[in-house]
Amino acid sequence: MPWNAKDTMSLRQEFVHLASQHTLTMTELCQRFNISRQTGYKWLDRGENALSDQSRRPA
Repeated sequence: MPWNAKDTMSLRQEFVHLASQHTLTMTELCQRFNISRQTGYKWLDRGENALSDQSRRPA
């Protein structure tokens, strides 16, 4: 039986979508996606269109 594999972008988009519905608290969402609250707020601040990984290259 195959697992339900999802890529990183679709998980981030799902997180932002669920957060916009306001049915779960931030803590519950972060626990469900196994991320820290800091990461959850970072994804929300970026918005749904800018969820790809950011460059770590020094400016």
